Amino acid sequence: MQRSASRRGVLLAGLAGFALAAAAACGGRQAGPVSTIHSYSAALRAKDYSRAYDMMSESFQARHSREEFIRMMKESGDEVAETAQKLSSQSKEVEATAEFRYGLGDTMRLVQEDGEWRIASNPIDFYSQATPRDALRSFVRAYELERWDVMLRFVPSKYRERMTVDKMREQFKGSQRAEIESMMNMIRANLDEPITDKGNEARMPYGDRFEVKFVLEEGKWKIQDLD
Repeated sequence: MQRSASRRGVLLAGLAGFALAAAAACGGRQAGPVSTIHSYSAALRAKDYSRAYDMMSESFQARHSREEFIRMMKESGDEVAETAQKLSSQSKEVEATAEFRYGLGDTMRLVQEDGEWRIASNPIDFYSQATPRDALRSFVRAYELERWDVMLRFVPSKYRERMTVDKMREQFKGSQRAEIESMMNMIRANLDEPITDKGNEARMPYGDRFEVKFVLEEGKWKIQDLD
């Protein structure tokens, strides 16, 4: 099972890397995305995986060698054949997308419409709680902006009745301000650490011995413990 998952992971990563390359080709002197897709599909059908690798994005090639790509493609023959068939049977309309990364690991998705790039993601969702990582980034942002009212959104229900805006401010800006600031700086520096989740709970270790604990309540992730 683990070996199969590894093959599938590289295959999916390859397709993702190819999608980025195809989208980038849309805007310039190179072949358009539809032509690139057809060429990629043809390379897969011909089992010319070296040529398929040449169509991958630079970021993908930096993570995976040509030899690894070819080996995984050969070991995933059924999946590759299915992918080639689906790519060749799709319509000739392609939606070009781009992703802009900024701030605390935030992303903004853009799509090309009528020859112009437009923002497709919600630009005013500053404090998302859709995932544990979203919740942590949002919490850190609210702390940095001293939005104590927003930080209350991340308090689990079992503690919520005892917390107010004033108590939240006192907790983070009171007598233990220096310790809290040090902890928050450490969390900020480790926002991309791996997070494991099991059902309605999640954990993110950081530093030498600390851990952020999350809990899911009514579809929103909240911060149960920071250290």
